[in-house]
Amino acid sequence: MYYMVKINKILQLLFDKLLSDKTRTKTEKVILNIALFSFFIHLTFIYLSKLDIINFTSSSELLNNPISAIYTPFSFILIYEVYLLIYYLPKSFTTYITKQYQIITLIIIRKLFKDLSALELTSDWFEIKGDLQFTYDLIASLLLFFLIYLFQKQGKQKIKQQINLQPVIEKFVQKKRLIAVILVPLFFFMALNTLIKWSTGVTISSSEFPSLESINNLFFDQFFTVLILVDVILLLISFFYTDQFHKIIRNSGFIISTILIRMSFGVSGLINTILILVAVLFGLAILSIHNKYEKNYLI
Repeated sequence: MYYMVKINKILQLLFDKLLSDKTRTKTEKVILNIALFSFFIHLTFIYLSKLDIINFTSSSELLNNPISAIYTPFSFILIYEVYLLIYYLPKSFTTYITKQYQIITLIIIRKLFKDLSALELTSDWFEIKGDLQFTYDLIASLLLFFLIYLFQKQGKQKIKQQINLQPVIEKFVQKKRLIAVILVPLFFFMALNTLIKWSTGVTISSSEFPSLESINNLFFDQFFTVLILVDVILLLISFFYTDQFHKIIRNSGFIISTILIRMSFGVSGLINTILILVAVLFGLAILSIHNKYEKNYLI
């Protein structure tokens, strides 16, 4: 009993240090400052390259146009969204899933900024692969924006139905806090390791930049793999606290949704876009049906 109390105190201390409102505010300020600084650094490299002051052995799509400099600060904003996903994990499961959808949408938006700088404005728009992919991503970003709005709306309905948390649910929240505390350093080291490997790769290859597809998938393919494992752990833990069929199906459906997003990193073009849209649509459908079950339980 004594050890359990001590462990809970340590967990609470770590949670307050890593995931408190104060820490979130500080993290937000730091990330935004880094994002702003990185934007100007990227712009500097672009203009130094254009003036032939710095020569890269291979041309990069990220160094051709000043518009593509927006790609870099968006990458840091995505890292902050990852932190927010962990922050909301113990608070609301639907908000946690919403953050997954927001992250994949921001990845598409980030890619759009790069694609804008390389558009070929010709009458052969639908015959040029890059322009066609830009069209797919543009439409997908709009659809995802609307689907996430609907998903959040469904999530709020659920929250209203569960304002009074039972002691059993509070125990489940404690388990989610433990997972969140573990995820913060894990994702930090994953991001740091990815940055070091990418920087080392660029240096070794004599300032050659990797393909943009590999840059787009940096960190986030591993990130969504970990999220799948986290979702499975949450599902298994939930069995200790509920045996309600609709909740089990909801949690299982969210795992399938996350797997579909992870699969999208392994393909490109239209299939990539379709997989992401299907993932969010499936998650929305699962949550909508789950909420109808909840209403029946309240009757």
